[in-house]
Amino acid sequence: MSRTRLSVNINKIATLRNSRGGNNPDVLKVAMDCQHFGAGGITVHPRPDERHIRYADVRALKPLITTEFNIEGNPREEKFVRLVLETVPDQVTLVPDATDQLTSNHGWDTLKDRDYLCGIVSLFKKAGIRVSLFVDPDPERVRAAADTGTDRVELYTEAYAHRFLRDKAQAVAPYVSAAEAALQNGLGVNAGHDLDRHNLAFFAQSVPGLLEVSIGHALIADALYFGLENTIQLYTRALS
Repeated sequence: MSRTRLSVNINKIATLRNSRGGNNPDVLKVAMDCQHFGAGGITVHPRPDERHIRYADVRALKPLITTEFNIEGNPREEKFVRLVLETVPDQVTLVPDATDQLTSNHGWDTLKDRDYLCGIVSLFKKAGIRVSLFVDPDPERVRAAADTGTDRVELYTEAYAHRFLRDKAQAVAPYVSAAEAALQNGLGVNAGHDLDRHNLAFFAQSVPGLLEVSIGHALIADALYFGLENTIQLYTRALS
């Protein structure tokens, strides 16, 4: 296993299944195959409209995950909170998505939302679930995240991916600073969003203490050309 865990987000598999009805591709089998092919974890992000991963999928996946199970979502949705407490994943990643949001596009304002986050983080930790907060690469907000009692932060990496081809050193610099702030405040460091096989290795080599990356869209797109097993191995090698 590489130093940094690769958690494969299988939402896009569920999107493809849902587009035709039925059970092809089989989300549960894909999750098990990802583990068999070398992924260190499985990530799902159920949304209220169940447009990709369904709540029933999460329940069915729980007993099948032998690596690490990470559930992402907005804890302001009561149904999401109940699902997480029912299934007790290894990790819950809290994101401030709006109900109709296409994809995650910003982190928590851990200063403004501190009191709310303290309560919800405590709820999940009492259930024995590791908590990660989705945050922008801002050292001040990372430090404020530590005040909520969270175990980790997940750095939102869209800006890095967008700037990578122009100036990769400049693109990664805010993430290095944010990760350093996390480590100084006793937090673990995860990352995700728009990481791919081109920009992943440099990010992993540059960002200190990186424990986990969650990757879905780019990895599933690459699998169309390279096959799922080979693609997972390409990504794990980039992390090693």
